[in-house]
Amino acid sequence: MINIVGILEKALPVFIMLGLGMLCRKTKLLSREGVNTLKSVAVNITLPAVMFSAFATAEYSLSSISIPVSMFAACLLALFLGFLGCKLFKIKGRLSPFMAAGFEAGMLGYALFAILFSEAQRPAFAIVDLGQVLFVFTVYKALLAGKGGFKGVVHEAVTSPTVWAIIAGLIVGVSGLYKALIPSGVSNIVNAVTDFIAAPTSAIILLAIGYDLVFQEVRWKQTLSLVGLRLAVSAVVLGLLLAVNQLLGHVMHTGALLMMLILPPPYVLPIFADVEDERADISSALSLLTLISILLYVLLVIVYA
Repeated sequence: MINIVGILEKALPVFIMLGLGMLCRKTKLLSREGVNTLKSVAVNITLPAVMFSAFATAEYSLSSISIPVSMFAACLLALFLGFLGCKLFKIKGRLSPFMAAGFEAGMLGYALFAILFSEAQRPAFAIVDLGQVLFVFTVYKALLAGKGGFKGVVHEAVTSPTVWAIIAGLIVGVSGLYKALIPSGVSNIVNAVTDFIAAPTSAIILLAIGYDLVFQEVRWKQTLSLVGLRLAVSAVVLGLLLAVNQLLGHVMHTGALLMMLILPPPYVLPIFADVEDERADISSALSLLTLISILLYVLLVIVYA
């Protein structure tokens, strides 16, 4: 029997915040500068708190190392399939192959995962995300920027609060420091601080995403080609990861894996476009893929609620 109340508890907050974001744009309650400020708060303050907490409290073992390694390899495969698919189906655009790889975990994945799953399960998503974060900040952005922009990619990684939060969380978690501080109660203090800072993350991110869901002068043929490429590659990669997970004895949280693979590509992708038409196509495809991700999230809610 379908748990209607459980589904509404997990799905309705998402649609309400997206709707409020759209309303804020239509009524001009928030300006573009205001939304960008909200994004900056989420990316540089609240999300790093989420990341630090998730990695600090995660369980680490030899088997858990296979999770980010598998995810990194899956991202490499997705990028290869992106280039192959663009060549086979004659999808134009320098950025088109990159639509097949990378996942917007920061600005969407953590927000949705936090609503659907308990706080205790958050580290499971973080460990899966670690592999794709390494991929995005190395191979993905380096290829996007080209040789001339490699220093910029390194600078972005070094100055990113999210990256430093991951590193700090890994150090605290892997070293056993977090567990060592539990008897003294210090770990509880750390949890209280990070939970308080992280609390508005989902609401802020979903509000900003709703504000950005705009379809204007869409070139549907190119946009749908990009969306089709993304969905096809993600389906192939998901199938392979589920098979690998089974072989590894289900070390990866299935819900975390499914959540990751339904996410759209990184939202920073249009920034790297050299041509205005391509930037518009990528932006339209990202908006459409975000809506598809939300619909697939509802399916996950039905399964897990």
